[in-house]
Amino acid sequence: MSPARLGAVSALFAVMLFSINDASIKFLSGGYALHEVVLIRSLIGFLIIVFIIAPMTNGWKIVRTERLAMHLLRGLLVVAANMLFFLGLAAMPLAEAVAIFFISPLVITVFSVVFLGEKVGPRRWSAIVVGFVGVLIMMRPGTEAFRMTSLLPLTAAVCYAGLHMMTRLIGRTESAATMAFYIQIAFIVVCLVMGLAVGDGKFAVQSDPSMEFLLRAWVWPEPSDALLFLQIGICTGIGGYLISQAYRVAEAAVIAPLEYIALPMSVLFGVLVFEEWPDAVSFVGMALILGSGLFTLWREAQPETAKPVQNPRVRR
Repeated sequence: MSPARLGAVSALFAVMLFSINDASIKFLSGGYALHEVVLIRSLIGFLIIVFIIAPMTNGWKIVRTERLAMHLLRGLLVVAANMLFFLGLAAMPLAEAVAIFFISPLVITVFSVVFLGEKVGPRRWSAIVVGFVGVLIMMRPGTEAFRMTSLLPLTAAVCYAGLHMMTRLIGRTESAATMAFYIQIAFIVVCLVMGLAVGDGKFAVQSDPSMEFLLRAWVWPEPSDALLFLQIGICTGIGGYLISQAYRVAEAAVIAPLEYIALPMSVLFGVLVFEEWPDAVSFVGMALILGSGLFTLWREAQPETAKPVQNPRVRR
């Protein structure tokens, strides 16, 4: 199998696993605390890294780093992006949350100008404007359809863009396995602290699905949900490895557009699992976000830009 085909297959399976992960966490959001779900997921992902990925790479050398502080900051950005996105899933249709989060490649482009001094031409600025118009159409500010919870995946996208800035700063010297290791450590530490602080449910808010998901008391998982928790951990660990493999063996210009398949998959899962049918206005917003994101990825892949294509979905 050619590198391009291997990369494409790896990316497609990774996107499928990430989409299953999102739908599963939304499914569990009605009965468990977010930090409990993410802790179990991260513990399973950590075991996959330690016992499967590490032996396949550099063994325990993946723990070694001279940039621990930057790893911790990057880990906190990953945690924030995940937590905010999953809180949005608890109160929003799956497809809408995923679509708004996909504004992240456009935010990354803006951040690359602000923080890295990179050059962006008028075509990409136009695509950025179109993408944000798509977000506004989906959020519908100033109307009765506007929901404050729609700000959660949007803020998650901003945190994720900050994560990418950190990745580009340390990615030249740190391996993917090392970065993945410290991300899981960050998840585990933050979730344990949150569990100790609010895991007894004393701050639970019944009226808001997102806040209830965040502040609900920890409970022992039901036997019927045990396989779902295991599935989430496996999807996260294997999906993260597959998407890293995809970008390792194939050009980013080939892989990045394939990740947008998550958007129609989220629509499908929303309809089949949660009976959530996006309305016509939401489809217009999704189309604008999808089109602007793909155009931005295509422009960044052109030789004259000399810029790497950003990966919009490695947030796990």
